[in-house]
Amino acid sequence: MLITSNRSVAEWGTVFADPVVATATLDRFLHHSHVLTIRGDSYRLRAKRKSGLIKMPTAGDGPPVGSASLRPVTGGNNLQPRS
Repeated sequence: MLITSNRSVAEWGTVFADPVVATATLDRFLHHSHVLTIRGDSYRLRAKRKSGLIKMPTAGDGPPVGSASLRPVTGGNNLQPRS
């Protein structure tokens, strides 16, 4: 099963309108699962930047939308957001 979201796990309590329900849902999703966080520009975003429709972010703009990396989330409590 593949689950994607544009919201961070920390926001799921407000999405479900109940932190207890969000925690229980995440507990069932994450039991015996492998979690990958995929961050990076989509092909559409890259194409728009290449064509000049949007500008490249500068160093002062903060992190780019989805900085490219794949990182497995392993061990410990997967419900805690990473900083």
